[in-house]
Amino acid sequence: MADAKKKTTKKTEAEAAIADSTDTSVIAGDLIIETETEAEAPAEKKLAKAGKRSAKALDEAEAKQAKEERKESGEDDDKPRQHANPTRSRLARRAKGFRKSAEQLEIGKVYSIEEAVALAKKTSHVKFDATVELHVNLGVDPRHADQNIRDNLVLPAGTGKHVRIAVLTDDAATAKAAGAELAGNDEVLAELEKGNMNFDILISTPALMAKLGKYARTLGPRGLMPNPKSGTVTTDVNKAVAEAKAGRVEYRVDTTGIVHLGVGKVSFTETQLLENVSAVLASIKANKPASVKGNYFKVAHLTTSMGPSITVDLSTVS
Repeated sequence: MADAKKKTTKKTEAEAAIADSTDTSVIAGDLIIETETEAEAPAEKKLAKAGKRSAKALDEAEAKQAKEERKESGEDDDKPRQHANPTRSRLARRAKGFRKSAEQLEIGKVYSIEEAVALAKKTSHVKFDATVELHVNLGVDPRHADQNIRDNLVLPAGTGKHVRIAVLTDDAATAKAAGAELAGNDEVLAELEKGNMNFDILISTPALMAKLGKYARTLGPRGLMPNPKSGTVTTDVNKAVAEAKAGRVEYRVDTTGIVHLGVGKVSFTETQLLENVSAVLASIKANKPASVKGNYFKVAHLTTSMGPSITVDLSTVS
């Protein structure tokens, strides 16, 4: 009985020693129980255990701790630091010619239509005859059918561009006499079949529109598909060709409610540009939907190809 109590006491003491000991071995009677603490375990034996972090996570934690210690001790202060370039403004990132042109404009100033036209001609820094562009932001929602502004007009001074016209008609002689570069029935369809679209405007008579259905996926994305709203589907071919040569343009509000349109060239006189701008704004105003409440014209800008934008005071437009 005494021997049993002695053995029990020895076993209890051995278990307590195993729980509290940090040594590598604990002797319990004749049995040697070897234990290893996590700190004394070899690096190659660090394995993921249930409820514990992986060896990779432990290494990352040690590296982070070492970095913090170096930072506190100031060991990294002697290392060369990479120079951080300051963020440049949008104007500073533009080309030299653009920056020089933009210096002629006052930031935040709204110019009258006459001043805007004169500045547009002065601020064009490109070597070619740049296009003068008008951009008008309207207070419309193009998702509504009645607010999807779209129209065409003939600019008083023309566009300054040479347009090539093709006419799908049975009377090719009349169309060519009016100024069309390509006219006829089989002739136009043969060019479309080959994929040759060496024209800027395609005009068709209503009777032959069905023949263009085959090429709708090619003509549509390029804006060449004839449409009655743009005046390119008509029985009066002579008038359509004459207007296209004279400077007929079509505009349509985009998904953000803005109308973009070229209104002439820098080589135009200021009077010619004023006439074209006034004609476009008058056409847009005439197409104001009845459902639009509040300001119809939000803001307008005049610019040239690759030139700075000039804000226009719409109250100065007659």
